[in-house]
Amino acid sequence: MKRFERWFGAVAFAAAAVTLLVSSGKDGDWPAGIVFAALLLAAWVISPFFGSRQEPWASIKDKNDGGVVIFWRPGCVYCLRLRASLGRNGRRAHWVNIWRDPEGAAFVREHNHGNETVPTVLLGGEVLTNPEPGMVSRALAGR
Repeated sequence: MKRFERWFGAVAFAAAAVTLLVSSGKDGDWPAGIVFAALLLAAWVISPFFGSRQEPWASIKDKNDGGVVIFWRPGCVYCLRLRASLGRNGRRAHWVNIWRDPEGAAFVREHNHGNETVPTVLLGGEVLTNPEPGMVSRALAGR
């Protein structure tokens, strides 16, 4: 995927936020300020910077001790749902950003009929595509 395509959604939200800010002017319009902040937050959440914590798949696959490995990408709402549902337990998982890790992306394509469908989760040797967050949370709590 081209570098710009990864940023398109974030740039669109940021542009909408700036347009709102310019159009509302200095009227002290606090609802517009709230919308502005929400748009900037949305831009950050779907940008490649959000959730930048990642580990290279090459280092995980060699030493994987049956832990939970979550393959994700920025801007994926299902990945955001999983991350939010896991809460603090999510820190126990290994996170692989497939946009930054070609080997991780290849693993995901291999297990999803050539598609980069995320989240793809490796739970103790079993590969699951977009599993229920509760299942992943229980696996992480047991560690």
